[in-house]
Amino acid sequence: MSRRSSGPAPAAGPFTQAFHGLRTEYSPSSIAVALSGGLDSMVLLHLAHEAAKVAGLPLFAFHVHHGLSPNADAWHAHCAAACAELGVVFDHREVTVEKGKSGVEAAARKQRYAALGDMCRAHGVELLLTAHHLDDQAETVLLQLLRGSGPAGLSGMDAANRAPTLLGDDRIVMARPLLAVARAELEAYAAAQQIAWVEDESNSDPRYTRNALRHTVMPALAQAFPGFQRRIARSSAHAASSQRLLDELAAQDLAACLDGEAIKLPCLRALSADRINNLLRYWFAQRGFGMPSTAWLEQMVAQLTSAREDAQPLVAHPDVDVRRYRERLLLVPKLPDLAGLRDPDDEGIIVKHAQAFTWAGELSIAFPDYGGVLHFDPAPLGLDPAWLRSAKVEIDFRKGGERLKLAPNRPTRGLKQLFQAHDVPAWERSRLPIVSSGFDLLFAAGLGMDCRFVSEGLEGAGRIRLRWEST
Repeated sequence: MSRRSSGPAPAAGPFTQAFHGLRTEYSPSSIAVALSGGLDSMVLLHLAHEAAKVAGLPLFAFHVHHGLSPNADAWHAHCAAACAELGVVFDHREVTVEKGKSGVEAAARKQRYAALGDMCRAHGVELLLTAHHLDDQAETVLLQLLRGSGPAGLSGMDAANRAPTLLGDDRIVMARPLLAVARAELEAYAAAQQIAWVEDESNSDPRYTRNALRHTVMPALAQAFPGFQRRIARSSAHAASSQRLLDELAAQDLAACLDGEAIKLPCLRALSADRINNLLRYWFAQRGFGMPSTAWLEQMVAQLTSAREDAQPLVAHPDVDVRRYRERLLLVPKLPDLAGLRDPDDEGIIVKHAQAFTWAGELSIAFPDYGGVLHFDPAPLGLDPAWLRSAKVEIDFRKGGERLKLAPNRPTRGLKQLFQAHDVPAWERSRLPIVSSGFDLLFAAGLGMDCRFVSEGLEGAGRIRLRWEST
């Protein structure tokens, strides 16, 4: 196990400065270290232990056992023993990594951060320290450059940020207090303090992109341009500054173009192509969707802005659908398939019979085939409950030609006209069910009840109003 000795402490100074800044900004009541057992995280553990002791803060160490290496059990044991020696509370999670479309490395990363977030919540920790250092930052920026990334990607890693999509909680701050420290300095610190660590054999596997960069490109750069890591870090700081200015401009443009949750197309068309792309990227980021590529953005803008006025084009994104309706752009959640759904204008589709049901006094009835729940709300004005209990009632999607009278002083109109008047987009109309009794249309979701079948109860007798809730 590691043995502590007096001696030089490279890396301690930058860490102490960063740790002080984190305490000032976030005022944590406790902190945790993401501990893999490797050099970086073991140095971080020792530095955080000293800092937490001085600050009087509880310190936790969280380890994730991926099971991908035959040495994984030994790494876990090493981490547990190191924490026991220091008196640091240790916890771990075992995860099963299944290779996804993005590969094992990406899948393991996703599982690791989810497990770290789970342990943070279990112990009430809102500040998680990771051991990313200066060389990691340089690798990240170089990888982003090779992928053709813009200022956001070239900004590299933040010193601290919230990552709810990774950690599963927007209250947890993930901080990188070693980001200004080179790996050589970590090695010097570990040697001076006699800190033992483990080596992950996968770090030398050139099949992983980052390893290929680390073992081939980085040494060549170090030989030709000593200290290149700090210069790359400065460039990433400039890129981050540029990105902040772009975000400020995007926020102003979005505020000017926003109509509720939609973007007004005439306003968007008045901007330059660069500002349009900048605004749309910012819009996607604000809504928590994956960042679209430049090629995808250009295609989307061309399709949605050049389509004829009465068209309702759709551009699919992996996370969301981008639709146009009445000269507005909307980000619409991907709609699930419904067993009862059919297109009223598609003559080739097999028509499914409506679903009959009997109301026995329930407050609500779920209809999974129609994507929601029908509620029966007590009200002074509505359907007679005695009649409703005995009526033959059915739920269905509209077939076309249905008509509804919403109020005594309003004419009977077709559902299509009413949906247009109520500003209901076409893709929603086909998924809003109707409730009928025989040939009489009682209710249309998204619009309301037909007033001809609504009455007021006598002598305090209640009535029932129908209400649809999509799930």
